[in-house]
Amino acid sequence: MNMFLQLNFDLYIFLLLVFSIFRNKVSIIEAGALEPIINFLQSNSTTLQEYASASLLTLSASATNKPIIGANGVIPLLVKVVKHGSPQAKVDAVMALSNLSTLSANLSMILATNPLLPILSLLKSSKKSSKTSEKCCSLIESLMVSGEEARTGLVSDEGGVFAVVEVLENGSLQAREHAVGVLLTLCQSDRSKYREPILREGVIPGLLELTVQGTSKSRTKAQRLLSLLRNSRSPRPEVQPDTIENIVSSLISHIDGDDQSGKAKKMLAEMVQVSMEKSLRHLQERASTLVRP
Repeated sequence: MNMFLQLNFDLYIFLLLVFSIFRNKVSIIEAGALEPIINFLQSNSTTLQEYASASLLTLSASATNKPIIGANGVIPLLVKVVKHGSPQAKVDAVMALSNLSTLSANLSMILATNPLLPILSLLKSSKKSSKTSEKCCSLIESLMVSGEEARTGLVSDEGGVFAVVEVLENGSLQAREHAVGVLLTLCQSDRSKYREPILREGVIPGLLELTVQGTSKSRTKAQRLLSLLRNSRSPRPEVQPDTIENIVSSLISHIDGDDQSGKAKKMLAEMVQVSMEKSLRHLQERASTLVRP
């Protein structure tokens, strides 16, 4: 391809990207834009791959487009980009996959490509508070439900569990929710097999913080995971807030390393303080209600 044709191709895909952002996303697919985007996604040109990945990220945000994109063989190509593409193309591809995964048929196609290792690789290299890490953890959480192969793969990959723990500690609220979901699913699938690998990565301080500061789902998941991680063969499925301190005290006694134990104790003290303050506020509110005429 000569330089003139290359520039025309670059301009064409760039215009598609611009139109996909500012105009009706469904109309763009209906106009036949998907075929050239797929061709560009398979191109050896880094620039064309980046434009195509960015276009698919935008177009995949439309619920109407999701089944069409999935049915046209885009998902294996996006996974290939996550494996071998440029840094920017990888980011856009994994976010497009996350958009597409909300449709069950697309999620099945994603799972069939065994994308865990490239997604983990991208997660490790990404800032843990970024949107990229959030989407990576969302996909990994779906993979954990898919079968034992993915769960074993996460634990076997050096730094895999630790990367998820880092997101649990430093990610956005939504990312932390996905991260604790990953670890909870892992531990629920086989507690005896996965309890120690999770504890080894220093997860307790982050879990303690989630029980106080996370979303409603995060708090529930963190409490359940703390229950599973305690040194007991028969953890209760539900954890009441007033038992968390006892659970964590048991966990702290089994944590290796003064640093992690110290962090956990500090977090426990802070959590107890917050719990006491909440209880005091609750009592004050009840008292004010009772004295009203």
